[in-house]
Amino acid sequence: MYGRENIVLQRDVNIVQIPDGTPSTLPQGHVITLFQSLGGNFTVTTERGYMVRIAGADADALGKEPPSLSHLESGDDREAVENNCWEVMRTIFDPEIPVNIVDLGLIYHCGVSPLPEGGNAVHVIMTLTAPACGMGPILQHDVELGVRNLPGVTKVAVEVVFDPPWSRDMMSEAAKLQLGLI
Repeated sequence: MYGRENIVLQRDVNIVQIPDGTPSTLPQGHVITLFQSLGGNFTVTTERGYMVRIAGADADALGKEPPSLSHLESGDDREAVENNCWEVMRTIFDPEIPVNIVDLGLIYHCGVSPLPEGGNAVHVIMTLTAPACGMGPILQHDVELGVRNLPGVTKVAVEVVFDPPWSRDMMSEAAKLQLGLI
C-alpha cells in the first residue's frame, strides 16, 4: 500500500528514524501519518514531521494485521530454499523508495549450500544505494531475519559490499517504470 492515512498509535511502539537509522519510541496516542506499508513494514511520518519506520511485528500498534508469507514453496531442498530466499527479499523495501530491494538492484548474489549435518547455509551479497545509508544495517538485518526464518535454512550470512557501486542501471525495468525513470 502506498498512500496517506492518519493513525493514532494504540500502544507505545519502537521506531527507526529514516534516513539515519536511529532507534527510538513513539508513545501510545501519538498521531502518525502512514506513508507506505510495503513488505510488511510501515513508513510513517510523526506529528513533528519526522519520517520513521515501524516494524511489521508492531502492526497491532497501528491497528493493522502483521504480514504473512503464505505463498512460499514447500520443501527444504536447495532450489526451494533459494526461490523462497528471493521471494522473502522481494518483500523488503527501502523505506524511502517504494521498490523492493531485489528490483532496486541491491541484491548481487544469493547462494544456497546444503550442510552435511542437514539444512542449508545461505550466503547473500548485497549493496546499498549509498555507502553512508543509515538504513543499511536495518536492511541487512531484515534480509538476515527474513531468510533465517525460512524452512530449511540453518545458517545465514549477509554481506554488504560497495564494489561494484550501486547505480540506477542495476534497477529492474519495472522499478524504473514505477519510479518514473523511463
